[in-house]
Amino acid sequence: MAYSQSPKKAGIPREVLKWLQSLDLTFFPKNVRRDFSNGYLVAEIFSWYFPGDFPMHSYDNGTSLPAKQSNWSQIEKFLVKQNISVMKEIIDGTIHCKPGAAELLVQEMYTILTNRRTQTIQKVEQGFTDKAYQDQLPMVARSTASVAIKSNLSLSEVIAEPNIITNQCKVLAIIHRHIEQRKEERTQDPKRFNIKPTLGEQAVRLPPVLAHQREPNLQMNTSQAAC
Repeated sequence: MAYSQSPKKAGIPREVLKWLQSLDLTFFPKNVRRDFSNGYLVAEIFSWYFPGDFPMHSYDNGTSLPAKQSNWSQIEKFLVKQNISVMKEIIDGTIHCKPGAAELLVQEMYTILTNRRTQTIQKVEQGFTDKAYQDQLPMVARSTASVAIKSNLSLSEVIAEPNIITNQCKVLAIIHRHIEQRKEERTQDPKRFNIKPTLGEQAVRLPPVLAHQREPNLQMNTSQAAC
């Protein structure tokens, strides 16, 4: 059975791809989520417009968390210096390979550096979760709670923020979202889950008798009593 394409390989607008190709980068990003996570390509893109601020020998094209943090620390200092606004959530999502974060970052850079906006607006799930991808799958193929945690909370994210309470809150949020999704599935397809209507749902409810509907009856009863 063929399922929809994974968000890990989700594309970016054609005009942005053409722009990336025109920059003659060291390597062209084949997997946007993976190739932009360490910040090396981001620094190389900015170096075409700000060559004096991005000496590429200062950036490490490694995949380790320290290499990512070092690269992004330098990039963020430059953004602050140039008063360029990029949401911290987008940067963190890119570092930790969150679904949709790198794609949104590339489009933000395209807008900032070319003063042009993309013709197609990509919808990104709030919090950079895989909910949009899960919704495309058949119910039998959707993630369990444990897989949802693994997909939405990366190891690098846990290492970067070692606070146990913070990570517990992230796990609980993922589980809560998973439970809500399961509830939604049960509502969409009650027959599959053998859900029977409750007594309250089966009961016939009559609309309430409003005041203006009761007045003629009261007048009739009054006249009959007078007779």
